[in-house]
Amino acid sequence: MSMTDPIADTLTRIRNALLAQHETLEMPHSRMREALVRILSEEGYVGAWALNEKEPPFKTISVELKYRSDRAPAIEKMQRISNPGRRVYVGKDEIPSVLHGMGINILSTSQGVFTGKKARELGIGGELLCEVY
Repeated sequence: MSMTDPIADTLTRIRNALLAQHETLEMPHSRMREALVRILSEEGYVGAWALNEKEPPFKTISVELKYRSDRAPAIEKMQRISNPGRRVYVGKDEIPSVLHGMGINILSTSQGVFTGKKARELGIGGELLCEVY
């Protein structure tokens, strides 16, 4: 299975699992997917996550999905900003605010994958991967 955009695939898997009201989600592992899931968990959009190395050739990531008390998904919208056909880079002073600070954006920087807020604090820009709220 050849995949051109693992970030879009990750966001779509989470979106679909939330729409189907699944409790957990399992997907193939990559360092980028792990970084995305770690940030979503730290920011409270998804619950706990874990790496599964049951079958040695294939690592997977399992993610606990979160819902509000009315069973609405904790994530209202996830949108890919930069994609393989059109990369979007921002400098440290150009990192946009998502919903006036109510949402987050995720950047891939030279120092790792961070939220827009963290990248601003560190004074670094990078590729604007996606926004979540």
